[in-house]
Amino acid sequence: MIRVLVAEDQSAVRAGLVLILGSAPDIDVVGEAADGEQAVAMARALRPDLVLMDIQMPRLDGVSATRQVVSEGIADVLVLTTFDLDEYVFGALRAGAGGFLLKNTEAKDLIEGVRTVARGEGLIAPAVTRKLIAEFAAKPVRPEPGPPPAGLDTLTRREREVLSCLGDGLSNAEVALRLGMAEATVKTHVSRLLGKLELRSRVQAAVLAQELGL
Repeated sequence: MIRVLVAEDQSAVRAGLVLILGSAPDIDVVGEAADGEQAVAMARALRPDLVLMDIQMPRLDGVSATRQVVSEGIADVLVLTTFDLDEYVFGALRAGAGGFLLKNTEAKDLIEGVRTVARGEGLIAPAVTRKLIAEFAAKPVRPEPGPPPAGLDTLTRREREVLSCLGDGLSNAEVALRLGMAEATVKTHVSRLLGKLELRSRVQAAVLAQELGL
């Protein structure tokens, strides 16, 4: 079972999310939070596998809440957002969110998105990943990237190739096909490069790859 905490300040929307997720046989909604501070506190207490986090909430916004949950290693975070909040999405990805969904996502896609992020696959739709990451990279107002991670020089040639593929928004299966390797090997490379670069998710790796022009 995937244990999920739903954090959404609008009660009607939150009830709808809980209803949708509760209909899946492999998902258990263990708690509901109405603001960011409550989301962090409940995540610490309940230790869910995943937090479904609204980006805009009172008391503590979703980006800050995501940063706390992920930095403490409590749970994966799947962020809910809209296309007109790109700067918040970018902040959530930098904070370590494992992926994001639009609020108008179909019920079946919401359920599959939770499953995907819970198993460490990152963003649910490579095409959307590519579009949004490219959008972030093109925005002149986006935050200036910091210096390259110290671990970048320690990456092997294969790990750099996998990092580049992540920057293109490819799934593990697509990376395996492009580079001619087994999917299990791709997962190993992803895990190793995340460790070397001290990144929390493959989404952060994808953003980094875009920033570095890989």
